[in-house]
Amino acid sequence: MSTRGAGAVSSIVLGERAADPSAAARSGAVARWAFLGALLESGMARSAAALVIGNELLTGKVAEANIPGLARMLFSLGVRLERVVVCRDDVAIIATEVGALRRAYDVVFTSGGVGPTHDDVTIPAVARALGVSIVRHDELARRIREHFGAGTTEGHLRMADLPVGTRLLSRAAAEWPVIVVENVFVLPGIPEIFARKLDVVREELGVDTPFLSAAIFTRCDEGAIAELLLRIEREHGVTVGSYPTIGGDHSVKITFDGIDAGALDAALDACLEGLDRALVVRVERPR
Repeated sequence: MSTRGAGAVSSIVLGERAADPSAAARSGAVARWAFLGALLESGMARSAAALVIGNELLTGKVAEANIPGLARMLFSLGVRLERVVVCRDDVAIIATEVGALRRAYDVVFTSGGVGPTHDDVTIPAVARALGVSIVRHDELARRIREHFGAGTTEGHLRMADLPVGTRLLSRAAAEWPVIVVENVFVLPGIPEIFARKLDVVREELGVDTPFLSAAIFTRCDEGAIAELLLRIEREHGVTVGSYPTIGGDHSVKITFDGIDAGALDAALDACLEGLDRALVVRVERPR
């Protein structure tokens, strides 16, 4: 059963009150959003993908910092992040990737390309991917003018141009709303702002059956335990991972992920039976 915050997040769908050159596009977008809302409410949103956008990432000017936080949040909600794609600031490329991801996964998150400059092209790309037009959101434009005052430029106001059918999610603690178009959450690339948006996303998605994780920290040789780990995963129906490290008190961390605490405990115990206990540093039970 999905658990979502009641009344904490408010929303408005662009096209319900704004002038829309295409009534058919508006009604179609709203209908598709209603389907997504039902999907999230039922706790069926189990898979996710992310599209990270920016020339600066692909040229090494900036290190990507948003995916770890997104992955941890989704894991805690019981939504599996299954794919991450990185692409440059190109409308055609972004539109192609968004189109493919949104058809393959329950929810998609984009990061980057939503500012006021010429290379911020995520919004028109998302609109192209969904086959809808872009209109200016009056309320968002008002808030932008209020924020920047006399210094407001057309570049600033471009950030109020959104695809028809956009849903804006707001909560009191968030200065700017989260942009959602059908099953695509459009998020900024700046890590500090991205992280603040995740609180709104968390409340919107709600909690289904959260994933649990357990771990064994060992001084084993990874190759020596490979067959054991494969057998444990097959026999217990949990996801087993092995992560070697250099330095510290252990050389390999073995993880067990799943939704059933009993299955995780059984898998962990079976793994411990197959290990040399003298090489086990510590154990973390499901949490």
